[in-house]
Amino acid sequence: MTMSDTAALLEDAANRIEDISTRDLQIMLRRAALLVRNAGSIALDNATEEALRKVSSELVLTREEAIRYIVREWLEKNTYLPVHELDEDGDVDGSA
Repeated sequence: MTMSDTAALLEDAANRIEDISTRDLQIMLRRAALLVRNAGSIALDNATEEALRKVSSELVLTREEAIRYIVREWLEKNTYLPVHELDEDGDVDGSA
């Protein structure tokens, strides 16, 4: 279950709190606690945050997606991860 799914369930439960069983509410709160406990947070300096905002905007990615993309690219470039192989026999959009 994703964080947005859990948030939606909690919002729904809050809107109809009188109809939610204690057991269901307990389950939802435990799921939310797990998500909060496991949520990663990366604090960056102002200049890095600004650069990340620009990259995110240009690539139309969320902050987290941009961080994952940048880290993966760096790991591939520095040979910590294998480079994605392009399928030469696959279909390609556009023209050359």
